[in-house]
Amino acid sequence: MLKVENNYMQKIKIDIVSDVVCPWCYIGKRRIEKAIDQLKDKYEFEVSYLPFELNSQVPKAGLDQKQYLTNKFGGDDRFEQLTQHVTSIAAIEGLQFDFNKQKVMPNTRDAHRIIWFAKQEGKQLAVKEAYMKAYFEEGVDLSKPENLIEVAVKAGLQKEEVTSLLNSETGLQEIIEAEQLNQKRGVSGVPFYIINNQYGISGAQPTETFVQALTQIGSEVEAANACDVETKEC
Repeated sequence: MLKVENNYMQKIKIDIVSDVVCPWCYIGKRRIEKAIDQLKDKYEFEVSYLPFELNSQVPKAGLDQKQYLTNKFGGDDRFEQLTQHVTSIAAIEGLQFDFNKQKVMPNTRDAHRIIWFAKQEGKQLAVKEAYMKAYFEEGVDLSKPENLIEVAVKAGLQKEEVTSLLNSETGLQEIIEAEQLNQKRGVSGVPFYIINNQYGISGAQPTETFVQALTQIGSEVEAANACDVETKEC
């Protein structure tokens, strides 16, 4: 029985659950981007970001970052150890983390609302990158609305639209519902990668692991889309 495969490039959909202030989310972002770059001639990728609030209890005005993380990690020594470790790992991926420059641990719900809005405008990937870079490399205080607006505008959004969003509850319900859905899916930590609404990958895996996983999933998609030219069954 003769089989032929569809001659168009297979699409792989990747939904990434992450938070703006999650260092491993930024590291994982770079790693999966490198994997996608390696496979871009074989598959078409559709990437989008879903919200996760690591520190939802942080007030809107933010908290002292070092004090907050010191309390969370269990002391100054542990803070130094963990931040130095993640900074060194980030450097391997071309990221320049600077925990000394960043003074504020923000509440990230407004950032997630803007990232959600950016998707409607076709700017989500740029805005997500801009916020993570601003937080981890540039020390920008993301608890301040004016900074959220400035970063988003530099990433391609319109100032008036972002300002209007922050002065309203636009996107709030969508963020809450997305977080609830992720909880139902069993997502309890980030980064978490949902591939084709079917497969889950947890953690900032090495680029090679992402390449292997995406290749395997892509092969399964190709097999599922292989059609029988006699029976028209796929």
